[in-house]
Amino acid sequence: MSESNESGADSLLQLNGVSIFYDRIQAAWDVTFSVREGSVTALLGSNGAGKSAIMKAITGILPVGKGTIMFEGLDMESISPHRRVELGISLVPEGRKVFPELSVQTNLELGAYCSRARRTLKATLKEILEIFPVLAERRRQMAGSLSGGEQQMLAIGRGLMARPRLLMLDEPSLGLAPVMVQRVFEVIERIRAQGVTILLVEQNVRHTLRVAEMAYILETGRVTLQGSGEELLNNPHVKKAYLGL
Repeated sequence: MSESNESGADSLLQLNGVSIFYDRIQAAWDVTFSVREGSVTALLGSNGAGKSAIMKAITGILPVGKGTIMFEGLDMESISPHRRVELGISLVPEGRKVFPELSVQTNLELGAYCSRARRTLKATLKEILEIFPVLAERRRQMAGSLSGGEQQMLAIGRGLMARPRLLMLDEPSLGLAPVMVQRVFEVIERIRAQGVTILLVEQNVRHTLRVAEMAYILETGRVTLQGSGEELLNNPHVKKAYLGL
């Protein structure tokens, strides 16, 4: 589903010393991390840690007060949110935010609004419905009639309709039953296997560290720990603060 990166650069996304503000309130301080192409990279932390602010800054919804965001070596400072989607950055926001009075298929098709995605809309739609058979079964239903877990699958599918190089998932398991949480993480692994790079923001630390090659812990807007998923699963601070061990 992902398009190839001819440059061969290992790091698809790089944040260097990024600080972010909501008006006068600072949400992130000097955040530096990278996302390797083809990987699942996680941002973990409690509510208010600055995770969603970072995602919004990457999409261009929030301005960067200091530092740089580089995507495929291109400085994003002057790149509009719309252009960032064209470049291959797609965000699945927290809370799903599907259009409840539109059909499942229409919701998916709306994800392909950028020009390069429109060119392959039919083929991409077929791929998405193969990944999410429940959406294929209910493609004519109104999105608002789906369960919470089904709506989350729809939101992820809509994000994939943009044919992203980088798919950013903001709290995809939030509020879901345990069986659907497991399904979400199975889908994440399947998407990664198809070549899509994933930046995952999650509070479900245990599941996330099991699928993430690299993870960063955010606390009060700062990166305080980083390492592979396996390393952080075995980190004493992570065990105590996030896993209850």
